[in-house]
Amino acid sequence: MSSHQVNHISFGTDGIRGIIARDFTYDLVRKTAQGMADYISHKYMRTEKPAVVVGYDRRFMSDRFARTMAEVLAANGLSVTLTASPVPTPVISLLTTKGYGLGVVVTASHNSHYYNGIKVKQGGRSAPPSVTAEIENYAVKAVAMKPSGVQVQVKDFRGAYVDYLHARAPVSKTLSKLPGTVVMDFMHGVGAETADAIFGSKNIVKLRAKHDPMFGGMAPEPVEKNMQELIAAVKKNKALFGAALDGDADRFAMVSDKGRYMTPCQTAPLLLEYLISRGGLSGKVAQAVSMGYLTKRIARAAGLLFEETPVGFKYIAEKMLSENVSFGVEESGGYTWKGNLPERDGALTALLVMEMLIKTRKTVSALYAEIEKKYGKSVFVRRDFTLAKHIPNKHSFAVKIKKKLPKILLGHKIAETNTIDGLKIILDNDWWVLMRPSGTEPLLRTYAETDSQENTKKFLDLAFKLVG
Repeated sequence: MSSHQVNHISFGTDGIRGIIARDFTYDLVRKTAQGMADYISHKYMRTEKPAVVVGYDRRFMSDRFARTMAEVLAANGLSVTLTASPVPTPVISLLTTKGYGLGVVVTASHNSHYYNGIKVKQGGRSAPPSVTAEIENYAVKAVAMKPSGVQVQVKDFRGAYVDYLHARAPVSKTLSKLPGTVVMDFMHGVGAETADAIFGSKNIVKLRAKHDPMFGGMAPEPVEKNMQELIAAVKKNKALFGAALDGDADRFAMVSDKGRYMTPCQTAPLLLEYLISRGGLSGKVAQAVSMGYLTKRIARAAGLLFEETPVGFKYIAEKMLSENVSFGVEESGGYTWKGNLPERDGALTALLVMEMLIKTRKTVSALYAEIEKKYGKSVFVRRDFTLAKHIPNKHSFAVKIKKKLPKILLGHKIAETNTIDGLKIILDNDWWVLMRPSGTEPLLRTYAETDSQENTKKFLDLAFKLVG
């Protein structure tokens, strides 16, 4: 949501986002809630209307925005329950498989403290674009009402989520068996709300668990530049690994026992290889187009189908619901696998890594060295460029660049091009570069993966020249 779009209601990659008091206001919250109520009343005209659960994160004003949302929905005669505390986003996804037809989370995820937002959940994952588009259409026409004297049911759902994690990851009950210390960095986000119940073992060091709506002065996004405190804590504690969760606790990032940040293109192969070795993993590997080639090579070696999706976890979730998908991953640190909700979950992913270390009795760096030996090296870098003006149509941009491509780049033939979300160029040795314009601002996101820092940098430089 950009500065000129005051109170503009648009569900982007995963929900509405805006700067508090400028783009994200009580009026926008009420209009969105009314749009949702109108959508429900039209969609379920002849059937029982679904119950709605409203949750929120630890951000400034999230609790008040969530209460306003719940009151507008309740004033429309809907059955609404508001969470009694801030909760991780996966909690609301879970509840939409346990009696609630729709879920809403007031959160701006990994964005800076001055942002807030709204995510809509349905059937255990982000509501599909067809649903959010309809809510959007109703919300644009909605008259924002200020309900008074409306009673909203309030319930604490943290226990239900803890039970879910214990059931999906039995290792959570035996973390004392870890062969060393693990550092969990909550980045002052909502993951800390259930930390004592899940990560209460003495060999787990908790970092940035305190409620701080300013997030310690940095965005609660688990990327390398924001994880220096975690890297230092891993080294100081000689830890097995460090895990960071984002502001709403659905994303996961890792630091190895050597104190090195591991990119998602290195973390995903570790998880996939372990899940395959555990046995019984069958079905397609689905990953965002901005992800790497090691998972592709592992899938190939295991005889598993492999498919890329546009960026956004909702596309992976839809695949998991409609097809036999065993493992799903996106570049921003979202992971899920068969047996779980079709939803990313930071705590669940951290527990899988803990299980892996208990079962294999190997370090993260030793396990990753085995991956490199079998499948090759991965050096992945993302770089964002500011453009003179924004590119409104990703597809026409991709086609235009594709037309002027030479047959050989960096001494290798172009094996494949992909235009499902920007332009991805794949060379005959699996190296790749992706150019993805932002649909809303003058920004070009570029991603590249090769076998060395030098080659990856060359590829990104080349991508920038192709666009120029």
